[in-house]
Amino acid sequence: MNVLTPLVPVPSVKPSGADYLREVLKAPVYEVAEVTPLQALKKLSRRCNNQLFIKREDLQPVHSFKLRGAYNMMAQLNEVQKQAGAIAASAGNHAQGIALSGSKLGVKTTIVMPRTTPDIKVSAVRDLGGHVVLHGANFDEAKAQAQSLADQYGYTMIPPFDHPKVIAGQGTMGMELLQQNSHLDYIFLPVGGGGLAAGVATLIKQLMPEIKIIGVEAEDSACLKAALDAGEPVVLDQVGMFADGVAVKRIGEETFRLCQQYLDDVITVTSDEICAAVKDIFEDIRAIAEPSGALSLAGAKKYLEQHQLADQNVASILSGANLNFHGLRYVSERCELGEKREGLLAVTIPEQQGAFLNFCEILGGRAVTEFNYRYGDSNLANIFVGVRLLQGQTELDSIIQDLRQGGYPVIDLSDDEMAKLHVRYMIGGKPKQPLQERLYSFEFPEYPGALVRFLNTLGTHWNISLFNYRNHGADYGRVLCGFELDDKDLLAFSSHLRELGYPYKDETENPAYRFFLAQR
Repeated sequence: MNVLTPLVPVPSVKPSGADYLREVLKAPVYEVAEVTPLQALKKLSRRCNNQLFIKREDLQPVHSFKLRGAYNMMAQLNEVQKQAGAIAASAGNHAQGIALSGSKLGVKTTIVMPRTTPDIKVSAVRDLGGHVVLHGANFDEAKAQAQSLADQYGYTMIPPFDHPKVIAGQGTMGMELLQQNSHLDYIFLPVGGGGLAAGVATLIKQLMPEIKIIGVEAEDSACLKAALDAGEPVVLDQVGMFADGVAVKRIGEETFRLCQQYLDDVITVTSDEICAAVKDIFEDIRAIAEPSGALSLAGAKKYLEQHQLADQNVASILSGANLNFHGLRYVSERCELGEKREGLLAVTIPEQQGAFLNFCEILGGRAVTEFNYRYGDSNLANIFVGVRLLQGQTELDSIIQDLRQGGYPVIDLSDDEMAKLHVRYMIGGKPKQPLQERLYSFEFPEYPGALVRFLNTLGTHWNISLFNYRNHGADYGRVLCGFELDDKDLLAFSSHLRELGYPYKDETENPAYRFFLAQR
């Protein structure tokens, strides 16, 4: 729970739903915030057999809904409080909401951010007029320092979620949803500390209680689910930081009270499912969501599938777009797994000529998205392979069965977090036995059969000793391949390269190869 200064106490008598409705209706948030559109997700709607809409809170001036709650509370400070200034602890969207609100209202704002906060977020807060204090290694240490400064200088603490005025500010989004589509059947809301979920759910249930309100949490930071199970807010031992906007260890007291009363259900989603939702949003409306911004859509997709719902009007929230650009690298790698459009397998094949080709033929022309292999010894080889799926888990199960029937031991790694996060990039090393090897890089055309053509042209004549390939969505794929080649074979090998017709480069003298992969 956020500790508040005595200047803005939490009411001793808990506000009723009607009280919150009045607070939402008179909230002055539109002095700074925008009425954001509720946009149809046409492609995803067809795929899911439901009418899906997404609320574009990424179009707020700070690219997040957090501005609503921050401004609502700050606008209602008295003159003494405004003169003293406001303070908050935040490493993300709340900080920017506080800074912009302070600039609009003429209130000095201080935001305490952990020293580990990325420069892009620190700069954004400063650009909006906030005074940044970098303190501590994590949010808890920053929060303690913010409270200390509030006590010392009389600043008003503006909490990120657990205060009625903040909750009411976030609830203004609920009124917009009803005005933009009065036929909604379901609304899916992201849950971190619970301010948005509490505000919108309370508002909706006062006016149209028949609409189902579902809270969505990241699986590795599900503080609401833990509180519901325990009957009260509890502190999680740790939280995952991928969806950092909802990485909260303990839900607020007031937000929990309201969520417990007004939410119809709660669902959790994995990081891979969030990545898939980020991709869905981009493909449908060309918007790029931060992970927590795509959270509620990931939950909507999962909930609709689990409950076999169809022809429902469903709204979710694109709650923020303050994404670290380099995070897209991770999203791109994981989104296909989240959609069950890709399977990852560990397969053991005999170290003999033609085994690689036979393995690919068993895949039946399916697109290979990744292939990692390094020669180890003369008996068996372990390979890491990704396969594009059109029919999800059913198709992956069929592939596994076909490989086993073909004599290839196989393990499904699609849900193995360590394999996806680390092992796939660490496969390789130096061969244990003497090996006369030459290394080549290729550009493969991305069409079915390109890999099999490569193997038929080269792999049946010379032993492949190393292979790495990953499809990154371009119209060609980059491949690194090693071959056992004597000097006397080079003329014939060159002839086959010309026959193949793929652009290539001899990488045998590359220093990275010499250092990490080649025999000394």
